Amino acid sequence: MMDMNALFGLNGRVALVTGGSRGIGKMFVEGLLSAGCARVYISARKVEQMQETIAEFGEDKVIGIPADLSQMDGIQSLADEMAKREEKLDILINNAGAAWGQPYLEFSEAGWHRTMDLNVKTPFFLTQKLHDLLVAGGKGDHPAKVIHVSSIDGQRINPWETYPYQASKAAVIQLTKRMAARLVQDNIIVTSIAPGAFPSEMNKAAKNAPDASAAMIPSKRVGTKEDMAAAAIYLCSRAGDYVVGDTVTVDGGVVNASLPGMFNDPAG
Repeated sequence: MMDMNALFGLNGRVALVTGGSRGIGKMFVEGLLSAGCARVYISARKVEQMQETIAEFGEDKVIGIPADLSQMDGIQSLADEMAKREEKLDILINNAGAAWGQPYLEFSEAGWHRTMDLNVKTPFFLTQKLHDLLVAGGKGDHPAKVIHVSSIDGQRINPWETYPYQASKAAVIQLTKRMAARLVQDNIIVTSIAPGAFPSEMNKAAKNAPDASAAMIPSKRVGTKEDMAAAAIYLCSRAGDYVVGDTVTVDGGVVNASLPGMFNDPAG
């Protein structure tokens, strides 16, 4: 018989979740801890929110590192701090992201650059800067894992004028494939999770009006922390070792189970 603890457990592993102090990032943190991770590092710009998350889960399990990952020096600083604290990194979840909405004729270059940089450039360069730690994590009895957080808005359009957000999330899905092809050579497996409607500051519709969002989802509900945690645990554990370069869509059926003519617009 298969050992489910060995298949889905993450006992003793060390993880880093960017943007891990709230929303989907916090869901990842809770899931990784529940599956047995020894330590989960989180990064965020807002120290107060980070401290609240640390207090909730325990400072012996969650370690916060303030970082502005929209800038290369912030990316390097986080990587340097991780190297000071750990000899290896088993799991990296590139969750930090930004969205910017503005009418087409008024859309600003600042909004474009911030969204594209944080959503596409940051996952690439942070993974690159953490490469040695991830290689060390993949030298044990399991490969190291990198998860990019994309979105269903990279798989189909939504009604809102969030042009670089949708473009950036499509780019993340393709970037996942290309990075996976390179990093699997070093026993580092790269995948992506594409969330649908989960309550968060980025998806205020699902947070503030969940019933209205649910009406537009085939499963007739918004996502829960268990839904998001389960996807991450699957990909990070032995259960997901043979999933390479793929994007796991967690959206209640919006992308792949919506009948023609259905009006679906929950933002991912």
